[in-house]
Amino acid sequence: MLQNKKILLGVTGSIAAYKAALLTRLLVKAGAEVKIVMTGAAKDFVTPLSLSTLSKNPVLAGLAENDSWANHVMLGRWADIMLVAPLSCNTLSKMATGLCDNLLMAVYLSATCPVVVAPAMDEDMWHHATTKKNLETIRSFGNHIIPVESGELASGLVGEGRMAEPESIVKWLNAFFLNRNELSGKKVLITAGPTYEQIDPVRFIGNHSSGKMGIAIAEEMKNRGADVTLVLGPTDIKVNGGIRVIKVTSAAEMFNACEKNFPASDIAVMSAAVADYTPEHVAAEKIKKTGDGLSVSLTKTKDILKTLGGIKTASQVLVGFALETNDEEANALKKLHSKNADLIVLNSLQDAGAGFGHDTNKITIFDKTGKSFPFDTKPKKEVAIDIVNTIIQHFYAKN
Repeated sequence: MLQNKKILLGVTGSIAAYKAALLTRLLVKAGAEVKIVMTGAAKDFVTPLSLSTLSKNPVLAGLAENDSWANHVMLGRWADIMLVAPLSCNTLSKMATGLCDNLLMAVYLSATCPVVVAPAMDEDMWHHATTKKNLETIRSFGNHIIPVESGELASGLVGEGRMAEPESIVKWLNAFFLNRNELSGKKVLITAGPTYEQIDPVRFIGNHSSGKMGIAIAEEMKNRGADVTLVLGPTDIKVNGGIRVIKVTSAAEMFNACEKNFPASDIAVMSAAVADYTPEHVAAEKIKKTGDGLSVSLTKTKDILKTLGGIKTASQVLVGFALETNDEEANALKKLHSKNADLIVLNSLQDAGAGFGHDTNKITIFDKTGKSFPFDTKPKKEVAIDIVNTIIQHFYAKN
């Protein structure tokens, strides 16, 4: 799976940097094109000459070398993946805070490709609360973390903190690129964000949905090779490139976009928080405050999930979302069956860190048999991975 893959290897100041030579050799042997960026401290453990010889490319360490500028933006765009191995405690801290004081950090902060890190540090550093917090922070950014291994450390202690062996890292990369092709050739329709139902030219009925969860699902689907169409309600969140975005405002506009695009879709994920009601009449001008109260007559919006459930074919997978405040499981299962969906993703406002506006979420997925797939509270990018993994398993079991 690494044949012709472009891998940007970042090497930081850790005793494990000596393993970068073997790692580079294995990547090149597997058919990958490898370019290397080192920190100044990394040179104390492995020489640029060794790595440039093994990678067959110049090794970069400074923003400017030999009177020429190292284009960190293009490096981050060139790669299929950026791998930082070893990741020192110092560089981990910089990644978590955005400190940019060397070429490696400049490349990381401008990289548009996936980023994976292989930490390496002594056991006490590995278990320190700051390290754990920094790891969670970079994970919330969408970065991947290869688990450390246990064994003899540079301090002479035996415990956790060893960088994964080069063979294990290559195995991880192979699995990563294999997974990225799981949905190659498949078309996926996703809705995300709120809808705004206009009352007059300046007022609307809406909700607190940010669209983070649906956008994270769309980006993960794209990472797996899918052709993704995202019907997106009002939000300021930027969507990664390569995803077709249809921007809408109202429930009616979202309904029309879904009805048009669903027949050609293999998978549809309805994660948007669509308004159930919309004003029956929209005032042409701003409604003036003329009394103590204001009555707005509401009418039901078209049920997108139910409509798609009524027309879906046997090969299509339809996924709904249920945000509940009471009788969560019963209400989610009722929605699953009444809308003829294949899967329903339940999140409860009773769970800390779940629901609108959070960067985290806690979900349980149910299928038509009533089987449940519970997951812990995680950053939404990781929740998206859990959701997409479950959908893919269901899709290929069905097809």
